[in-house]
Amino acid sequence: MSVETMRTVAPRPSTRTRRVRVDRSTPVALALRTETAVEAVEAVRRPKHTPPLHSSAVSGDRIGVIVSAPRPGTDRASGARRVLRAILTRVNSRAVRTHFGTVAGVTILGVLLWRLGTGVFLDGLRRIDAPTLLIGLAIGVVTTVFSAWRWALVARGLRIKLPLGPAVADYYRALFLNAALPGGILGDVHRAVRHGQSAGDMGRAVRAVVLERVAGQIALAVVGVTVLLGLDSPVMADARSIAPLVLLAAVGALAVVAAVRMNRPATATRRGRALRTTLDEVRAGLFSRANWPGVTVSSLVILAGHLAMFVVAARAAGSVATVAQLLPIAVLALVAMGLPLNVGGWGPREGVTAWAFGAAGLGASSGLAVSVVYGVLSFVAALPGLLVLVARWYTGLRTAGPGTAVPDPEPAQASAVTMEKYAPKESARLASSAFPFSAEPRDGRPMTPDSV
Repeated sequence: MSVETMRTVAPRPSTRTRRVRVDRSTPVALALRTETAVEAVEAVRRPKHTPPLHSSAVSGDRIGVIVSAPRPGTDRASGARRVLRAILTRVNSRAVRTHFGTVAGVTILGVLLWRLGTGVFLDGLRRIDAPTLLIGLAIGVVTTVFSAWRWALVARGLRIKLPLGPAVADYYRALFLNAALPGGILGDVHRAVRHGQSAGDMGRAVRAVVLERVAGQIALAVVGVTVLLGLDSPVMADARSIAPLVLLAAVGALAVVAAVRMNRPATATRRGRALRTTLDEVRAGLFSRANWPGVTVSSLVILAGHLAMFVVAARAAGSVATVAQLLPIAVLALVAMGLPLNVGGWGPREGVTAWAFGAAGLGASSGLAVSVVYGVLSFVAALPGLLVLVARWYTGLRTAGPGTAVPDPEPAQASAVTMEKYAPKESARLASSAFPFSAEPRDGRPMTPDSV
């Protein structure tokens, strides 16, 4: 018979003393029974809303840590930020950046046709005749040759070789691709890549194309500001009122940039070195003593050719506006053409021209017709680029033809010699069989283990 005794269990604070019967003959059962009883008592005494210590809900490492409750509206604000971030990510995606310009150009054209009708568009096309097309083609020859010369000058300033003849051909091809493909810049990208591949320096070739286009934009900005402020134009009053503010803002921005650069430490950073290299290339390609006269003359001739083509388009469309009235509108149209929101150059140019003609009292329909004629003349001026594409393609086929039609016999001979030299011997071939008794029969005798 087992001996039992009474053992006092240490109570928790603010609890009564409790006695537990202990069986000394079973120590293991005693320990388990004691622990179970203690846990049962603690579970009864503990409030129901208090979680057990070291439970799965609260880890031991977090006991004593103060956790602040979220402020009211925090979840709503974080949700709004997530939605805004998702929208910005979607807008900044590659597909949107690729097709946004095309969609914008098509939208502008659709709105114009909806408001003014398709009759204006067709009327502008019907007014184009053969002499007008020839004049546009001649103006295109002059502007393209001077553009290629400007490109060659900039490339020479960057120490890249670019003869004038290939430059003219590549520029014609780029103009045709710009006029035929959406975006208006794919032709320039193509000529930059081709020049980089031929010159062996892709970086300088791309920068040469960029600087060449920048030179044209600088000339357009200088001449455009002079024309818009000096002649009667639909934006003359507004431009004169905001010109002082724009000038003061530009001076202030330059002062801030100069102050920041003066207070910056003298240690050269990677960004500073890249900026210094870019400025040196701009100085060498556009403003060097050997290049700036040619770049300036070519840019002015190119701009004069574009303005002259706009006047020819206005005369062909039947506009009665004077040259002084047409020049400010032509400058605005050229500025709109520089926006990458078009379909082969169509879109913003038509919208700005229609608005400018309407603001000048010349009729928005007349402005749309003039813009249509100008677009057709620009496309005709770029048509020699199609001939360049076809000629280069045919030349490439003729160059690749003989090489693919006549195979070279040397590799075949070398292959035959190699196979004969390294071919396995007869004995090795027979021994490599996986079957026993696999020797070939000789002299008509049957195969036996002795013959193997």
